[in-house]
Amino acid sequence: MSQSLPEPRQAGILYGHQAAEKHFLDSWQSGRLHHAWLISGPVGVGKATLAFRLARHLLGGVDLESPAGRRITAGTHGDLLEISRKMDVRKGRLKGEITVADVQPVQNFLHHTATEGGWRVVIVDGVEALNRFAANALLKILEEPPPKAVLFLTTSAPGALLPTLRSRCRPLALSELVDQDMRALMPNVSEDILKKAHGSPGRAVFLTHDRDGLCADLVAQIMRGEALDSASWGTVSKVAREAEGFALFCDLLGGELSKKAKDAAMAGALSCAASIAEKVSALERIRRQSEGFNLDKAQAIREAIALAL
Repeated sequence: MSQSLPEPRQAGILYGHQAAEKHFLDSWQSGRLHHAWLISGPVGVGKATLAFRLARHLLGGVDLESPAGRRITAGTHGDLLEISRKMDVRKGRLKGEITVADVQPVQNFLHHTATEGGWRVVIVDGVEALNRFAANALLKILEEPPPKAVLFLTTSAPGALLPTLRSRCRPLALSELVDQDMRALMPNVSEDILKKAHGSPGRAVFLTHDRDGLCADLVAQIMRGEALDSASWGTVSKVAREAEGFALFCDLLGGELSKKAKDAAMAGALSCAASIAEKVSALERIRRQSEGFNLDKAQAIREAIALAL
């Protein structure tokens, strides 16, 4: 049974990240609210959902049925701007990067008076997808922030960002959801999928779309260090042909490698953890290049497998 989640701007309930929400609200109520926040965490744990939740606080739209709440949900609030990878209409999928042209509207947005007289909020979702020129353009904005403006940047790969960009943001690091929150958010998902999701609602959604368990089985075989036989390579071809197969494979493999790196670090094997973390970064580069340049997905999966083994 497939599962869906509310879009981040439509979510009315925040699951699992109340501590991060409280940290932000305490900063706001102290009167010393930082102008930029970097929301980081594993893929699919709700980083964009938290960003919109915090934006609702600033814009008076926590109640989804309030006038401001309805405008945020509809994407029509004049003091909220979202930047993310755009859809490539010709190819029918998201572009591989966020360009400087995508970031340029932020400058104009922040230098106009707030339409409702309060805060102006910018959400940059997936900031690791910024190309070099876009990252530098955003950095200039962060260096000279206007008053009564807050930027929320989300990323699953903070290490891929410019150090100067990270240094200008207050960090909000999110962890995986606990079992209770996962069950409350996804009551119709099987216990087996929730277990494999490792506290990531987004990963659980991906798994419900893995109709025959092809991706999950393939990733499990790779993580066991087993050599792939002809049947396994046939699975690679099947996964590559699926509409969401490549993204699902990368998400699952990246999640398992990240978990392995974390376990190694907790056990004190820091050099091993660092080596695995490098593989996670390399996997993300393979994914971005393949999606950005529409490369052969089967070949990209083969490269990812060679990297992980």
